[in-house]
Amino acid sequence: MESGKLAIVRGGGDLATGIIYRLWKVGCSVLSLEIPAPLVVRRTVAAASAVFDGETVIEDMKAVRIDSLNDFSCDRSRIYVLVDPEGRSISELRPDILVDAIMAKENLGTHKGMAPVVIGIGPGFSAPDDVDAVIETKRGHYLGRVIRNGSAIPNTGVPGLIRGYTVERLLRSPGEGYVIPVKKIGDSVMPGDVVAHVGGLPVSSQIEGIVRGLIHPSVKVKKGLKIGDIDPRGEREHCFSITDKSLAIAGGVLEVIMSA
Repeated sequence: MESGKLAIVRGGGDLATGIIYRLWKVGCSVLSLEIPAPLVVRRTVAAASAVFDGETVIEDMKAVRIDSLNDFSCDRSRIYVLVDPEGRSISELRPDILVDAIMAKENLGTHKGMAPVVIGIGPGFSAPDDVDAVIETKRGHYLGRVIRNGSAIPNTGVPGLIRGYTVERLLRSPGEGYVIPVKKIGDSVMPGDVVAHVGGLPVSSQIEGIVRGLIHPSVKVKKGLKIGDIDPRGEREHCFSITDKSLAIAGGVLEVIMSA
């Protein structure tokens, strides 16, 4: 693949960031598009954190928030994050590559006419109807596979199995309000430990492990929303490096681009 291509990635969560990282590593200039208050859980490895903090560093990649396209450049010393939920900047910049990694479980308007190569991540897209290819996101044998005809496996609502735990790993909001953290990402917890409060109600860990993710305290959440997760493997450094899952998905993205 020629270096210097422009890639726009819709989304800046942890899965999107694995894709952003791989694209940046192979020489692309990358712009990530986000919403004003990202519901990102794994903030320490998400480009979306630049929306809150102005900039963030994931491994050896710096992500910097910009407020308009006037601040965007093809300087590859960093990647850029712009609040643009409607994707208006796509038609303005005319990227070589467009990846929809919003993870909305439905297509929110991405189509093949937006760029020479258009890729959908996970359920909600159909190839070759609305995107050139779909990348499988479900953990297991097909993770990261390129789908040229059809769609990804439908969302089950059940997270992947890690050390015998699925839904037990999740932290969900007990009510509406803002997340007031008691623990930080990277902290160890035991069953029953309070990780945060929402609306005065405690959010407790069900298992022993490490707090791997927690929604930013400036984001208002609804009852039942996933606001964090616990990693039962207990490896603190995993909280600060891009996951195997996101890099596998990113590999599928590179396969599509290289074969275009």
